[in-house]
Order: sequence, then C-alpha cells, then structure tokens
Amino acid sequence: MQHVVPPVPFALEVCGLVKRFDRPAVDGLDLTVRAGEFYALVGPNGAGKTTTLRMIAGLLRPDAGTIRVCGIDALEDPVAAKRVMAWISDEPMIYDKLSPQEYLEFVAGLWSIAPELAAPRAHGLLHWLDLLPHAHERCEGFSKGMRQKVALAGALIHEPRLIILDEPLTGLDAGSARQVKRVLRERVRAGGTIIMTTHILEVAERMADRIGVIAHGKLIAEGTLEELRRQAGKGLDQTVAKNAGASVGASLEDTFLALVAEEAEAA
Repeated sequence: MQHVVPPVPFALEVCGLVKRFDRPAVDGLDLTVRAGEFYALVGPNGAGKTTTLRMIAGLLRPDAGTIRVCGIDALEDPVAAKRVMAWISDEPMIYDKLSPQEYLEFVAGLWSIAPELAAPRAHGLLHWLDLLPHAHERCEGFSKGMRQKVALAGALIHEPRLIILDEPLTGLDAGSARQVKRVLRERVRAGGTIIMTTHILEVAERMADRIGVIAHGKLIAEGTLEELRRQAGKGLDQTVAKNAGASVGASLEDTFLALVAEEAEAA
C-alpha cells in the first residue's frame, strides 16, 4: 500500500538541531521551509550546511533536536519520512555498470513502485532531462553533468515532496548546470519543495524564494534577498557595512559578507 501523507503547510520543520564531532558542527539550529518553496542554505566552509542536510535526509543521527518532514517525525518514523523526500549529493551516486533506464528500474523497484507506474515515470524523466538518447548506454562513460542528471532522475522516480540538494551544480559545465536549474525550477512550479546548499551565491540569489545564512552551526539570518539586506545593516557599524557592501541593491554576495562579518564581530 502506498504511504499517503496529508497536505501540510511546512515541508520541513527543524528545531534545536545539534550535532557534535570534535566541536559543535550544528548548534541548536531552527529552520522552517514552507511547502512549495525553494530554500537556499548558504554559509562559509565548515558552517554546518552539509551536516544539517545529512541529518534531515536521515544519513546522520542528531545529538539533539527534532526534524519533521511533511508533518512526519523523521526521527521516530524515518522510513515514512524517506518516502516523501529525496537526497542528492554533490557527487552523483549511481551504478556505473547500469544504463540510465536500468538504474531507474532498479530505484523504482527499491521503492516498490509498480512497473506499470515506473515505466512511464522513467521515460518522462529521461525525456525531461534530455537523457533519452543515452537511455541504454552504461553510465560509466558519462560526464559528471550527465551522471548528476541520472542521479536526479533516480531521486525523482518516487515523486518526493521534498528534495534535498547538497551543492548540486559543483563541477557541472554551463550547459548541464542550466538544465539542472531549469528542472529544479519546474519542480517547484509543480508544487515540490527544495532545500539546497550552494557556494554559488548567484544561483541562490536567482533561484531561491528564501535564503538562510548559517555560520558556526547556527542560522544567523534568513529571508528574501531584500530582507537579508535589511538584516545585514542592523548591528553593523558604518565602517563594517561599507567594507562588506551591505546596502540597498547589494548583491547576495555583498549581503552575505556583511552578515558573516556581523556574526564575527559579535562572537
């Protein structure tokens, strides 16, 4: 029987999330992503972005905190939570000896999707991602961009409501990156929800409905670009603001630097 999840206003609710290694990697993080939203999580290297996403995806167990995915307690019922989400890392994880067609059949089988449903879904995804001409070629000879598209198709085969992406455009050429961005935008327009980390701030600026800035394992600011610009100006003396570039019309890069500078000043 297919797991049916009722509509909820939030695709993701994270409260008090903590993960320690040698030091706190995520430190009491609170984060909410609305259903149908494209949310970008940005921050310096080592800020806790990937650790956060891995906990949301169920790949790491948090030391403390709660995670709800589409209303499901992901720590109490991880299988049900995984049924409504998909995880895509920066390194495509596919089987080289399989073709895209075989890979999608394999992943559909893991999700217990009936063949009569899986076949048209796989064909549609391969067409959508311009992979049909390569549907029966082994993945071992594919470029990183093609491998990332195969991984994306595999992640979408069970029609997840929440897609979790960790640096999905890293290492892609311009053509592949544009195509992946198009597919992600279309997915959100169709009602899906995306949370994505990226170090390419221009991508976050152009694609995200809201942006969260994380530093030292904590969410230090979030909102639309305009809201972040306003937050960047608060608490900064004029010298820091001028040097960091936080001003009306500032780019996300300038605003990001101002927010991180403010956090460093407060630390």
